[in-house]
Amino acid sequence: MKKILILLLIIPISFTLAFNGGDDKTTGNSTANELVKPGGNQSKVYYGGNIGFNFWNDYFYLSVQPLIGYKVSPKFSVGGKLSYSYINDKRVDPSFDSHNFGGSAFARYRVTPQIYMHSEFVYASFDQISGFDFQKNEWNSIRVWVPFLLLGGGLSQHVGPNVWLFAEVLFDVIQDSNSPYKKWDPFVSFGAGVGF
Repeated sequence: MKKILILLLIIPISFTLAFNGGDDKTTGNSTANELVKPGGNQSKVYYGGNIGFNFWNDYFYLSVQPLIGYKVSPKFSVGGKLSYSYINDKRVDPSFDSHNFGGSAFARYRVTPQIYMHSEFVYASFDQISGFDFQKNEWNSIRVWVPFLLLGGGLSQHVGPNVWLFAEVLFDVIQDSNSPYKKWDPFVSFGAGVGF
């Protein structure tokens, strides 16, 4: 039980912001990242993004992912994201800082207003530790580009007019050898979304 609690605490928590979305005509409800702009604008283009953070035991992680999407139909949308993350790991001496960035293209299909399937191709650049320089007392790193093909889905539930809770689980099916993640580790995110 203790291990499960620790795992839940170290999973990045995301906050989603959505702007200028359209109404879901099939249900009459607006959907996560696809909210109604005041005044009833039925735009098919929506903007938003995620802000994620994680801090635990001298480890700090912060990420920002702005996105733009287009509703092809009330249930199907496509879009793109840019991403930037900063990591500071003080569990090692000296500490290690990393700046990672990349971009992605995604597609999302809503099975129901609350359940969706998600696919996303990500191409990201990571600072990977390549060794330690004892003379300079610092970590050596190399920059690597890693492709990911994330497949999975999620749940979103409205708790107010422009507020929802969400949980998402994605798996990388490419499993590139330069990936900084362990094989078949899920990409889990959960949090709250707020629309403006």
